[in-house]
Amino acid sequence: MRLGLHLPNFTYPDGPAYLARDLSVIAATAEEVGFDRLSVMDHLWQIPMAGPAENEMLEAYTTLGYLAARTSRITLLTLVTGVVYRPPGMLAKQVTTLDVLSGGRAMLGIGAAWNEAEARGLGLPFPPTAERFERLEEALQICRQMFEGRDGAFQGTHYRLGRTLNRPAPLSSPRPRILVGGSGEKKTLRLVARYADACNLFHGPDLARKLEVLRQHCEEAGRDYDEIEKTVTFSFDVGPNGEQAKAIVDSLGSLAELGFSVAHGSVRDVSSLHPLEILGSEVIPEVADL
Repeated sequence: MRLGLHLPNFTYPDGPAYLARDLSVIAATAEEVGFDRLSVMDHLWQIPMAGPAENEMLEAYTTLGYLAARTSRITLLTLVTGVVYRPPGMLAKQVTTLDVLSGGRAMLGIGAAWNEAEARGLGLPFPPTAERFERLEEALQICRQMFEGRDGAFQGTHYRLGRTLNRPAPLSSPRPRILVGGSGEKKTLRLVARYADACNLFHGPDLARKLEVLRQHCEEAGRDYDEIEKTVTFSFDVGPNGEQAKAIVDSLGSLAELGFSVAHGSVRDVSSLHPLEILGSEVIPEVADL
């Protein structure tokens, strides 16, 4: 079991003037203590479950580019890119640029988007749910076409690209991995089976059933279920002195038994660095062989 550090919150004690410094130290510490991945949200306002909209929020791909320059090993991604926030050709180019400049450490996390208030507030497109999923499928096709170096035209219902030229090519071999986030059984997990290298599910009591639905979609698509990486959202709250570390290890063990190999999670009081150090000493080594 590998751990991914998710950064959903940029409201730190020293304020925006020191955000660059704080992010540098957090990313370097996460890499040093053994986190496998580092992710940010693709939001422009803070989301309700994390705080008021007025709290600090950084644009995702600018932030990941900055973090790429401050790290050397850790995989970088969004959890997850809102498909309607960027034209797919531009998105593929952004992920490719991140991959090249990070030395092959980019991963595309993508989903159908959900924050209508944010989109309407900033004048971003936000079509109905069915159309967003149609656009998600076409975006997955376009990104794969560009990542794989196929530079022909793309003619879809919602997107039409005259030439999908993408140079320089990604450094990741054979291409940057694609993660589709979300637990929807009829659409999201079907798209995972057809296009993705990984899924990301919300932690809850129905995980086993969600995985069984994914297995069924894989059978229908002629896809090997075992080749899809199963990842799950998590909350790494170790407690002030690490008293919850053992419980986290036990929870991750249960997730590993279900078939999950990566847990992406936020860390309470991450800017103090102490919880990251506890996770690095008391959790990451204990779950490495799960």
